[in-house]
Amino acid sequence: MKSVTHALASERDQPSRYARRLLSTYRTEIAIAIAIAIVELAVGALVPAALSGGNIANVMQACAPLAIMSFGVLLVIITGGIDLSVGSVFSLTGMVTGLAMAHGYGAIASSLAGLSVGVLIGAINGALVTFVGLAPFVVTLSTYAIAGSLAFIVTNGNSLPISNPDYWLLDAGTLVPGVPNYLLWCLLLLVAIELSLRKVVAGRWLYAVGSSSSSARVIGIPVNRVRLAAYLLSGLLASFAGIVSVSYVSNAEATAGSSLMLQAIAAVVIGGASLFGGTGSAIGALLGSLMITVIQNGANLIGVNSFWQGAVTGVVILIAVLVDRMTKARR
Repeated sequence: MKSVTHALASERDQPSRYARRLLSTYRTEIAIAIAIAIVELAVGALVPAALSGGNIANVMQACAPLAIMSFGVLLVIITGGIDLSVGSVFSLTGMVTGLAMAHGYGAIASSLAGLSVGVLIGAINGALVTFVGLAPFVVTLSTYAIAGSLAFIVTNGNSLPISNPDYWLLDAGTLVPGVPNYLLWCLLLLVAIELSLRKVVAGRWLYAVGSSSSSARVIGIPVNRVRLAAYLLSGLLASFAGIVSVSYVSNAEATAGSSLMLQAIAAVVIGGASLFGGTGSAIGALLGSLMITVIQNGANLIGVNSFWQGAVTGVVILIAVLVDRMTKARR
């Protein structure tokens, strides 16, 4: 009788244990979500239009390309690396996609041409870091400069309007009724990456490599292949963010991604990832992207000079890194 009572009590406690474990696992992400709500409410108190459905939809739509890019940057940072090339990959992807359309190629072929930019640069980054042994900072800074120059070269620095009248559907269409595509892409990537990191062996390898690559090698993890895959996915997702953005604005600009590299790294760090590797989550990267977009939107609504946005982003990164450093020291 006692064993039956104990079993029933254990079953009743399971939901609470699961909730405690969930709160423990995602405590940083929960804190960020609360901070986003506070910022949005504070801006709404000053400018009521900030809380309107239209403005919230605009914030989410503007956040989508940054969030998609941040997912890729997250994977590299978890392995202990860094990818500074994503902003230029974003810009070059848009220019290549627009150029392909200008030469008469369809939406699918043009999008594939744009995505190939990210795959190629991601492969170069990954190969130089893993097989040649160059520092990720040096490699990705070089490809950042090269891809940034190519974005100007391919069209002589001219912007390219998107000639396909239906290309906007990639961003704002609805494959699932009631869910705009920009939100759908973010949700699909969020679920796929978060589940892979938490539940799939290959996803756990990323954390192992970032925590200690030498220990990971000892236990048989293919460290080089894991790092190569991380850089490949980072390049691919930066390109996907680029074509989603081009679909949104219906125009390709050579400087479109010039500030996004810093913002993507900031989003990942704000979301709880460590620049030293070994930690991070897709949920945190998404919330970090949303936090940055909400701050930018609020600053615009309040009337703060847009030149201050870069300074705010830099300060936020510095604070997040300092908090991460102090947390590691306590541990």
